[in-house]
Amino acid sequence: MRLGPREAFHWLASFGLRMLFRGAFLLLALATVAMALFVLQEEKQRSYANYRKDFLKSKEQVLAKLRHPTGQLALLNAPTRARALTPLHPVLLPYASIDFDDQNKVRNVVEMTGCMVRYRRNGAVCVAIGSNPWAGGFIYVAGTFASAPLAAHTVGDAQLDTAHRIRVSVSMRGDTTRWIAPFEPIDDAGARRVSGLRGRLTGFEDSGGDFTHARPVRDFRGWIWQDANCVAPSQDAAGCARLSFFSIRLPVAVLRDALFTKQKPEWPPHDLADIQVRVEALGPESATPLLDSNDSDAVAPFSLDELPPLLQPGQSLVIARADAPTQELVRLAGPEVSAEESWSLLRQLIRRLPVDDGNTALAAEDEVTTAVGGYVVRLSGDVRSANRTLSVVATRLVWFVAAMLVAIALTWLVLEIGIIRRIALLTRRASDLSRSARASGGLEQFDLAQVRGRDELGILARALNDLLRRVKEDAERERIRAGQERDMWHAVGHEIMSPLQSLMVLHGKEDDPASRYIHRMQQAVRVLYGSASPSEAFETSTLQVEALDIDAFLAHVAGNAHCIGIADVGYAPLGQPVMVRGDEYSLEDVVTHILRNADRHRSAGTPITLALELTEHAARIRIHNIGPRIPESMLDTIFEYGVSGKDDGGSEESRGQGLFVARTYMAKMSGTIVAQNDGDGVSFVLTLLRA
Repeated sequence: MRLGPREAFHWLASFGLRMLFRGAFLLLALATVAMALFVLQEEKQRSYANYRKDFLKSKEQVLAKLRHPTGQLALLNAPTRARALTPLHPVLLPYASIDFDDQNKVRNVVEMTGCMVRYRRNGAVCVAIGSNPWAGGFIYVAGTFASAPLAAHTVGDAQLDTAHRIRVSVSMRGDTTRWIAPFEPIDDAGARRVSGLRGRLTGFEDSGGDFTHARPVRDFRGWIWQDANCVAPSQDAAGCARLSFFSIRLPVAVLRDALFTKQKPEWPPHDLADIQVRVEALGPESATPLLDSNDSDAVAPFSLDELPPLLQPGQSLVIARADAPTQELVRLAGPEVSAEESWSLLRQLIRRLPVDDGNTALAAEDEVTTAVGGYVVRLSGDVRSANRTLSVVATRLVWFVAAMLVAIALTWLVLEIGIIRRIALLTRRASDLSRSARASGGLEQFDLAQVRGRDELGILARALNDLLRRVKEDAERERIRAGQERDMWHAVGHEIMSPLQSLMVLHGKEDDPASRYIHRMQQAVRVLYGSASPSEAFETSTLQVEALDIDAFLAHVAGNAHCIGIADVGYAPLGQPVMVRGDEYSLEDVVTHILRNADRHRSAGTPITLALELTEHAARIRIHNIGPRIPESMLDTIFEYGVSGKDDGGSEESRGQGLFVARTYMAKMSGTIVAQNDGDGVSFVLTLLRA
């Protein structure tokens, strides 16, 4: 059918609200996605710019750290950084030597280089060698410990354990040397009150025996200084713990001899990392060290392994000696961003977002000069590493975008299913009903002018105008019909009941077979009498449920089936009473309706069989006939009122009433009825509760 311009405009206008509604939600979802992509692209551009800026910052921080004495110490001892912390190994200092006689200079060296290994109870030890071999083959030991006021050693004592002392052992190249150095004060009462105790550490070879005639080691030098202030100000000043700082130069003959065996000495020694040093500070009359450098709770000083936090993800730091730039001494990488924290799809999306600068590779190189040579420091990075960091952040934020989209989708879905879909469906059906109503003619018009229009609501308004008129007419006709039907049932019931009363007088004997059927007719009339419709009558009827011997009942029904024109009905009695709960006449109506239905649909010459199956709480009656099967889609609907077979000839069941009555009566007796397709026919199964 071709539409003119006016009709086409009206047809398009009928979709106006739906198109506007769906278009608005679609634009809202697209705007949310576009906003998220725009923000993501801007963040990528900003991340790239920040990465380049932070790359230069990382370079300056790394170089500043390495050029500091702490960093130079880490560079000089980079090959040994993987060694165990204890026992201690000498580190190579960025200084030629240490002026071990001057407390301030020694403190300055160990604190600037950060070579101190920290222990509990204010303990610390630094074991080092100088960078200049010509300063002598010495090992320097400096450290701190906390103790009570230092007890002095008296010259000439046979034992040294009456004083505070430092015990040092050095193991290298298969040889171990031990020294023990007791504290010998320098008398200076004025300085003692101001700056605390000061004295020498006179070194003896530790043989563990009598030191009466022992001579000090000539090249062993040591000093110790104890603060005048308590470590804890709240303690008693007389015996409180004070911090002591000591400085020792150990003469190692093996190192000194190695300096003069060749024209150019090897320095630092090739086995520097294999030298083991142990330092212990002992109190008077005590074998428990105040400080033991072999304690497992030692805290390592700064090393190159602490540089990665200065790097960004994707950056790598390579350090090599200037005289061998291709041989990597150290390779460090920035922290890795866990791939599990971001989505692969999101990373690919971020990677494809365009940015202004396409140069992604970054590189920087510089040199750090130390006392024993230069070191080349190379820093490289990839701007694209910022994508992974950005993807981790975006993965957390994408849930908010997804939640917005889900909220939009759910809102649209709820409105679409709950409102728009129903409106569209009502619009189509109302339009069809309106056309049919106008075709059949109508009466007065209802005033719906306020909601009329060319959209969906306008169509609904016009449809309601026609439908309300037809509903009013149908309701009036239904009321008249119901009244006429009720009057008819009153009349029929009144005219039938009188002859039935006369028949009951003529056939009132118990052994008269006609008496049973007259009782059933009376019950049927009482059920239908005064009701507006048959279905209402059956549903509102009241049955007299009592104990019933179902075995004898079935035997009686099968034996008298020929009396109602149903031949060849067989039942094998159980021979014992089986009591169930039911109404005898109503149950006989149920069985009779099913037998008539089976008789109409069974194959010619085949029997109808009745069987009784018993369980603990129920009895099942199976009525089986051989014949055509019931379509699967009709197994439940055949029990509805008005559903009948097409081949029924004008009988009662042709109105679809028999099986409806059967199901209604079974329900009132607390039983059930179902239809089943068997291999050769159909079975109806009735279930009753046992009494």
